Order: sequence, then structure tokens, then C-alpha cells
Amino acid sequence: MSSELIIREEYTDNAVIVFLSGEVDIYNSQKLKEKLYQIIDDSKKDLKMDCTGLNYIDSTGLGIFVGALKKVKQYDKKIYICKLKDNIKKLFLITGLDKLFIIEE
Repeated sequence: MSSELIIREEYTDNAVIVFLSGEVDIYNSQKLKEKLYQIIDDSKKDLKMDCTGLNYIDSTGLGIFVGALKKVKQYDKKIYICKLKDNIKKLFLITGLDKLFIIEE
């Protein structure tokens, strides 16, 4: 049983801010993948992932983040992960993903 995932984006001059709320898991990760890839291809800008409302992410969701990072690097851009809750930040530290992404408070 999956919690709802809400994805909203806001465009600025040099980045797209993606606001994530709810949970990212195996049941809804495809929705996130499609949306992120569309934003990356359409904008060709840096991504700022605002995770203020993100309560949970599983390994499938982390894999989507890594895939999005590979895709954004095709355009020589970056992904910034912002405002992670402690439980999710811990996952990034344990998995070493904090070394791949730019983590901001």
C-alpha cells in the first residue's frame, strides 16, 4: 500500500525546483521517473529537489534519483537535494549518495 506522491515544479531562470511530498516507493516511482526525465529534457537546467514534504523513499526511489542525475549530467547540469528529513538524509549517508548529489539544508 503506497502513500500518495505529489510532484510540483517551479521554473526559475537557472533551475527547476521540484517539490516532492508524500512517499516514493516501488508503486509510484515510475511516476517520479517520468516527471523528472520530462523536466530534465524540456528545461535542460539544474534541478533543485525540495524534499520538505518527502516522508519516505525506498531503494527504487533512490535509483530514480541516480538515474535522473545521470540524465541531467548529459546536459552538464547538476541536481541539488534540499531540505531532507533526518531519516532520508541518513539513507543518503549510508548509501554514499551524499557524495554524488549536492545536499543542501
